[in-house]
Amino acid sequence: MPRDARIAPNCYDAEPIPEAARVEIERLLSTGDLFRYTSEDAPVARLEAEFAAHMGVSYAIAVSSCSQALFLAMKALDLPAGARVLVPAFTFAAVPSAIVHAGCVPVLVEVDDSLRIDPLDFRAKLEGADAVLISHMRGHTSDMDMIMDEAGARGLPVIEDAAHSLGTTWHGRKIGTIGRIGCFSFQSYKLLNAGEGGVMITDDPELAARAIIMSGAYEHNWKKHPGLTARCEAWQNRLPLYNCRMQNLSAAILLPQLGEISRRAADGLRNHDHVAERLGESRWLSVPPALPPETRAPDSLQFLLSGDWSDEEARAFQAEAKAQGVSVSVFGLSTDNARAFWNWQFLTDLPDLPKTRAMLMRACDIRLPARLTQPDLEFIADALLEAVAQVKPA
Repeated sequence: MPRDARIAPNCYDAEPIPEAARVEIERLLSTGDLFRYTSEDAPVARLEAEFAAHMGVSYAIAVSSCSQALFLAMKALDLPAGARVLVPAFTFAAVPSAIVHAGCVPVLVEVDDSLRIDPLDFRAKLEGADAVLISHMRGHTSDMDMIMDEAGARGLPVIEDAAHSLGTTWHGRKIGTIGRIGCFSFQSYKLLNAGEGGVMITDDPELAARAIIMSGAYEHNWKKHPGLTARCEAWQNRLPLYNCRMQNLSAAILLPQLGEISRRAADGLRNHDHVAERLGESRWLSVPPALPPETRAPDSLQFLLSGDWSDEEARAFQAEAKAQGVSVSVFGLSTDNARAFWNWQFLTDLPDLPKTRAMLMRACDIRLPARLTQPDLEFIADALLEAVAQVKPA
């Protein structure tokens, strides 16, 4: 079938919300029971219990966003004002923003062409650090063995920003369960979609209790969190209330999706690997491979413009891909991209970070949701390869 007779796939819409969620939402709307602490069996409480069980951890605290989960993680760790928190320079602006919100100082670590932190720069910046917030940006897992060994040797807590990594494993262990705290996103472009929402997980009861109080479990609402009554009681009125709770409608949307995690992760990996293999047909494109211990659960695809590309050629590739029906973002060339560290002007004394800058100027990003069909994948791969051929003819 000629290209102009095919319809470009929609790479932005999420999967439909399961019918069971619609039924529960109608029940909640009919009762007005939207506050998570109205009853002990509220949808948010059920979501926390079921998500913790799925992840194999002791505690989950559902909140309004992953950014708030990251913020609470740092507050639960009781990091002092001005604490230096290492974070990859390739991440979304909300991640260093959460560090600032917690009264801490982001220390940006170089990210190389693997889309993962540069180990040498990470080790060099550990001196004087107070914590590590490792962002698994776009689902690319940095070397967690090295990170945990180096941080552990210095007694530094590790927080995992796993917003893009639900379903990913490292040596068979679920990402988000390796550091002291893991944080996930339920924003619409993530594996589980509530529009907005997040969750913090941990096996540490003290961290969980502190996070519960600060999330907004005022007065005696903390009694509705099983197994933590004594610890929560000890912190009542001693910690500020940041009121970043999840409400029941969000949890009702999420609960029926929990059973879809494994399927969506497998479908996303299949789609990613198929398009990645097709892009390997061009010497001008390269897809960073997974590390050996890593099994990914991607819902997007990142690839590099390899070889000698000028900025003008990279922009021409973007334009040609769009003309072919596929939207491609080159992180460093997209105006005001929130993933390009030089746009984070809310930070003072931004470092130069030449490795990260060079990578972002040639790193491409496309949505690749799990629901895409085989013809959709072929359309995308064909369009990208044709765009390269137009800009870089053989």
